[in-house]
Amino acid sequence: MDNNAGAKGVGPLIAQSSEISRTLKQQIFEHVRGAGLCARVDISSSLQISPATVTSIINELIQAGFIHEVTTPPREGEPVRGRPPVSIAIRNDAFYVAGIKTNDKTHTAVIMDFAGNMLGSADIAHNSASRSASNILNEVNAVLQHALNASGIEHTQLSAIGLGLPGLIDCAAGKVIWSPMLDQQNIAFASLASDALGCPVYIDNDTNLVTLAELWFGKGRTVSDFAVVTIEHGIGMGLVVNHRIYRGAHGVGMELGHTKVQLDGALCRCGQRGCLEAYVADYALVREASTALNFDPSEMGDIGLVLDRLFDEAKSGHEAATTIFKRAGRYLATGLANVINLFDPSLVILSGARMQYDFLYEDEVLHEMERQTLDWQRTRPDIEVHTWGDLLWAQGAAALALSELTETLLGVSYTNQSAGAN
Repeated sequence: MDNNAGAKGVGPLIAQSSEISRTLKQQIFEHVRGAGLCARVDISSSLQISPATVTSIINELIQAGFIHEVTTPPREGEPVRGRPPVSIAIRNDAFYVAGIKTNDKTHTAVIMDFAGNMLGSADIAHNSASRSASNILNEVNAVLQHALNASGIEHTQLSAIGLGLPGLIDCAAGKVIWSPMLDQQNIAFASLASDALGCPVYIDNDTNLVTLAELWFGKGRTVSDFAVVTIEHGIGMGLVVNHRIYRGAHGVGMELGHTKVQLDGALCRCGQRGCLEAYVADYALVREASTALNFDPSEMGDIGLVLDRLFDEAKSGHEAATTIFKRAGRYLATGLANVINLFDPSLVILSGARMQYDFLYEDEVLHEMERQTLDWQRTRPDIEVHTWGDLLWAQGAAALALSELTETLLGVSYTNQSAGAN
C-alpha cells in the first residue's frame, strides 16, 4: 500500500541518546512515525543502529502489521534507474483512535488513524451545570458517534480513546480526583468510560492534552523541554521533560494556577487565598469588573460576554478596565517567571481562550517576566502564543490514545497502568 505518500509525520522527534529506556523496536517505530516516510539507511544513521538490526526489527514490525513499505516516486526531473526507492511508513489502517475534550459548554471529538491523520471531528453544545458521571458519558458517547459518522469509521474499529476533563486527574490510576464537570469526587472514571464506550479509555487533565497536542503536532515536536500555560476559566500548566509529559509523583502536579503570588490575597475557587488563578482566570477578571466598573454579570449571562465587554472597554481607553488587565498581566508575569526559574524550559507556549486578550501577553508583561527571572546569562525561552480552539484539545486526547496504544503494543506504559484497558 502506498497511501502514505507525502506523509509529514507526527509525535515527538526524539534524539537517539535522549531516552535509553526505550526498546530498539520503540525507537525505530517512533522514528518512522515522526518522519512520516524514511528509508532504512536513514533509520540506521539517525539512531546509530546497525543496518542488520534495523532490517530485522523493520521486518518484525511489518509482520505485525504496524508499518509497511512505500514506493517513493522520483523527484521531478530526477532520472529513474533500476528499482524505484522504497521507504518505510506507519500503516494508517492498522488501528484507529478517538480523542474527546469535555468542558462546561461543548464536547469535542476527533477520530485519527494509526499514523495520526485526523479523519473526522464533531462538537456538541450542552448545559454547563456539573452532573453525574453517567450523564457526562452519555454526552461523550453522542459526540463520539457524530465524529465516527464524519470519519466513516465504525465504533468497533476503535482501539483506544483519550478523554480530557478539567480538574485534578490521576492519569495513571484512571481516576478523577475532582472536576468542575462532575458532582462526585474520587471516581474511577476511566473504568466507567471504558465500560460505557466499549473500548479502552485513558483520561487526563485537559491542560496536559494541549501539551500533548503541541508535543505531537505543534512546536513541541522538536523541543525536548517546554511548558504550556493555558488561561481559561482557570490557569493550567503542562510540562514536557525529555520529550515526555511530566505529571508528578501522584499524577496531579503542575498546578500553576494554585501557586501563591500574594500571601493572604484574593480568594481562589480552591478555597485558599493568593493563588495566581485568583488574579488572572476568568472569574477573577469578572470579579474585578463587577467591582470597578459596576458590571452585573448575572444580567449579561455568559461569562465570555462580560469579558468581551471588559476587553472592549480597555481597548477604548477606559482606565479602570485597562488597569484590570494590566494587573492580571503583572501577576501572570510572576507566574511565568516562576516557571522559568524552576524548570528552565527552552519554550513556553501560552494557550487557551483568553489569549484573545492581548493585554495578558503584551511586551510590558514579557519585560516584567524577564525582570523577575534569574539572570544566569542564559537565553530567554521563546514565548509562543497559540489561540487554537477546542479541536486542539481533542487532538491532544487522540495523541494520548495513540501514545498509550503504542506503549501497549511495543513497550511499557509511561502512566504505569493502562487505565481502563481490557
